[in-house]
Amino acid sequence: MKLGGIDTDSHIFVIAEIGNNHEGNFEVAAKLITAAAQAGADAVKFQTFLPDFFVASSDQDRLERLRAFALSFSQFEKLAAIARDEGVLFFSTPLDLESARFLDTIQPIFKIASGDNNYFDLIELVASFQKPTLISTGLTSASFTEKIVEFWSQKSDLSTLALMHCVSSYPVPANEANLSAINSIRDKYRSVCVGYSDHTMGVSCSIFAAALGARILEKHFTLDKKYSDFRDHALSADPRDMARLIQEVRLFEQAYGDDRGQLMDCESDLVEVARRSVAAAKYLRKGHRLQYGDLCCLRPGHGIPADQTSMILGQSLTRDVTAGEILYGDDFEP
Repeated sequence: MKLGGIDTDSHIFVIAEIGNNHEGNFEVAAKLITAAAQAGADAVKFQTFLPDFFVASSDQDRLERLRAFALSFSQFEKLAAIARDEGVLFFSTPLDLESARFLDTIQPIFKIASGDNNYFDLIELVASFQKPTLISTGLTSASFTEKIVEFWSQKSDLSTLALMHCVSSYPVPANEANLSAINSIRDKYRSVCVGYSDHTMGVSCSIFAAALGARILEKHFTLDKKYSDFRDHALSADPRDMARLIQEVRLFEQAYGDDRGQLMDCESDLVEVARRSVAAAKYLRKGHRLQYGDLCCLRPGHGIPADQTSMILGQSLTRDVTAGEILYGDDFEP
């Protein structure tokens, strides 16, 4: 999958999930973008919503908080421009249909939150944009995930879909992160990119997820874990955490390699030093016909390789050889 020009087959895509950690403050939102870019994130992600089309009027406490947190469409346009200037990809999760239509005008990829992975009107609208889309799998079962994939395949190509393994708790205890689901998703849906949306404390589970094959990592991001009592700050990565996460993931990518199954460049200087050559186990006279007990294998490996011992058995020596002396090809009669 390509996300903003980055191919996830060759590069693990790391998203700093800002979400609502700006708490409605545009300046803080801008600072979060800059901090994420400095930490090395590939993308920053927000949440875009019209509160009255997101939460029921009867839930006044939550509605009032969301109204305080909501940024305007014009502010998101400005944040997208800031992200471009900082060299990171901007996108936001739409939490209502109107927000989705707006976001289609300013972002190249989409995300469907776990809470909306059964909101098929929203999924259908996003699919109609024909853009790469991440769908989180929290709050659902493997059988319902299958239903999501089937629905997407009817609306768009599966190559545009990424399934983000997710457990929707804030925070998720490490013993309930269920990272093995990454393997299950990858094995079952070969045409779909697999990622991980991390709600655990710390960054270890994101690093583990990369090792298990997640090609997209999403971690909540904040300037300060104690910024306020809003729950997301405590489970988020701060700039130092995010930089460490990305550093470890990039190191993993280097260490993983490409499974060439051949001698690595860094080994080449040790080949001769560490390998063994066929040598005489005792004094042998010229003309002696070699037997197994006449030979041993000693370092260094600049003579006949140890794995070729059997090939010289029965051959006659062209010279006297002392015990411990390495043998070479011209030591034998043709």
